[in-house]
Amino acid sequence: MKFGLPMAFTTTMLAWSVADFGKYMGSDLPHARAAVRWGADYLLKAATSTPGTLYVQVGDPGQDDKCWERPEDMDTPRAVYAVTASTPGSDVAAETAAALAASAVAFRRADPGYAASLLRAAVVAFELADRHRGSYSEGTLGAAVCPFYCSYSGYEDELLWAAAWLHRASGNATFMAYVRANGAQDGAGNDDYSSSWDDKRIGTKVLLARAVLRRDRRQNVPGLQLYKAHSDSYICSLVAGGWCRAPAGSRPGTGQYKPGGLIYREGDSNMQYVTTTTFLLLAYARYLRTAGATAACGGGEVAPAELVALAKRQVDYILGKNPAGTSFMGFAYLHSAAPDANLLVGAVVGGPDAHDGFVDDRDSYGQTEPATYINAPLVGVLAYFAGTAKY
Repeated sequence: MKFGLPMAFTTTMLAWSVADFGKYMGSDLPHARAAVRWGADYLLKAATSTPGTLYVQVGDPGQDDKCWERPEDMDTPRAVYAVTASTPGSDVAAETAAALAASAVAFRRADPGYAASLLRAAVVAFELADRHRGSYSEGTLGAAVCPFYCSYSGYEDELLWAAAWLHRASGNATFMAYVRANGAQDGAGNDDYSSSWDDKRIGTKVLLARAVLRRDRRQNVPGLQLYKAHSDSYICSLVAGGWCRAPAGSRPGTGQYKPGGLIYREGDSNMQYVTTTTFLLLAYARYLRTAGATAACGGGEVAPAELVALAKRQVDYILGKNPAGTSFMGFAYLHSAAPDANLLVGAVVGGPDAHDGFVDDRDSYGQTEPATYINAPLVGVLAYFAGTAKY
């Protein structure tokens, strides 16, 4: 299966990892760029092969889910689904635009020509998303994309997310003007405490807060202070009450934690929220530190170091410092002589339940299934801790 919405989000997060944390990757930076290019190349073809059309899914998920075989061995029909002016999909088209723009940032120095091609395609995808509005899961594509990757949060968050990335990639003030003009109706004023392949609101705010903190004339920041304030509010929901100094299991503010200290959100594959939140914590800490700023929490302040400490605890939990003593990243193969042709090396799975319990059973897919959008945000996070030796 090729699901366009989560695939594009995966590419966006990989590209953001390279853009913000590439300097910590050392000799692995070319490998990280290759991973970004793998996704960006596909999205580039999907967005430019047919004028006015964006291909957003390949395969019938109902049939594919029943078939346990390698993609190389598949001989079943491969249905293709697309977004056009008459079959809108602003959510998936805007996320594709964000992925292409973020990838352009990642390749800006390494391959300027490729970056320019990505940016041009990003603009085309964004125009399709904005001019022909609608959610891809509410139209004729709904039967094909739901219940697997419905767009539950709507498409407005992706439009702002894409505009923010297009502005960072191009410096074109038109995209910042778009953010200002559409922010109110597209949810800029909403509080939000979750980030995922479906919900881009807080990711957008952290990205735009970067523009506020940089105070760069090119960024044209007046009127964007709201995004810094909401980014602070999001951080406060995780660290309010001194979470970074509180014992494991405490649940300050509106942040939710498992007894062992892992961030918890209701729903399947909780680790997707953990890895994305951890990435945003580190990215925001970096923006604050560069600007010599802090996050405002009520009458107090939260320093960047506290965000890094919280992110570090999440990584430690994932890698085995948890009540079960279990690593949720697959590296047990290093200590095993048993062959397994289908081993997925280095993948993080869905993770434990609300009480730190984990059932190692294929039927418990919410816990045992890995996903690209769980793993992509960790690339930058792990690069940071490995590159700074803060572990």
